[in-house]
Amino acid sequence: MGDKTHFGYQQVEEAEKAQKVADVFSSVAQRYDLMNDLMSGGLHRLWKAFTIGQSGVREGMRVLDVAGGTGDLSLAFAKKVGKSGQVWLTDINNAMLTRGRDRLCDKGFIMPVAQCDAEKLPFPDDYFDVVTVAFGLRNMTHKDSALAEMRRVLKPGGRLLVLEFSQVWKPLAPVYDFYSFQVIPRLGQMIVKDSDSYRYLSESIRVHPDQETLKAMMEKVGLEKVEYFNLTLGVVALHRGYKY
Repeated sequence: MGDKTHFGYQQVEEAEKAQKVADVFSSVAQRYDLMNDLMSGGLHRLWKAFTIGQSGVREGMRVLDVAGGTGDLSLAFAKKVGKSGQVWLTDINNAMLTRGRDRLCDKGFIMPVAQCDAEKLPFPDDYFDVVTVAFGLRNMTHKDSALAEMRRVLKPGGRLLVLEFSQVWKPLAPVYDFYSFQVIPRLGQMIVKDSDSYRYLSESIRVHPDQETLKAMMEKVGLEKVEYFNLTLGVVALHRGYKY
């Protein structure tokens, strides 16, 4: 028997998790953006805009979008770095990456894409000015390895931004739980014909490290000046750390 890890509330073999997560995202890829708008009431756009604002990305920079999925952040970064910069859209899931690449092409942005595992990034050391991962870290089996890899590919002075669901303000928790486990899976069934994937996504939020734990994990892999910003009463948090 191999090591066990979380897949939502289930305990599964580590070797199984990657395939189970792949199945989830292959299932939801085509309606992923519509579901994000419905589930968050459009708030995910504000959370991503805040992340872009905190990134400090400007013309000529190199940016890596890890687990970039359908390309929201990559598109915004591509507009900021201009022709002299470079944005890489990466994801481990082919269906999500294809959807992201096609969306970017439709909007007139041809940029490099790579299907790769965040725990083994195919990029040289000290290469990117900014690395971002939005709503992807919690699906990774070895989060510490992924964070270490993201730090490795950053240039000295570069920064990592992690946008992820986090621990909500305690008085809001009962309402949030009802919404997560009763409403979201039903939306998933209506829109994607898949309630199980959205039940997993809700569960995966609950077993993800809270704000202080994730801050400590980032510091442990060598990131410095780590801070976080709670958004929408802690439903989401943006963590930012630097490599020196």
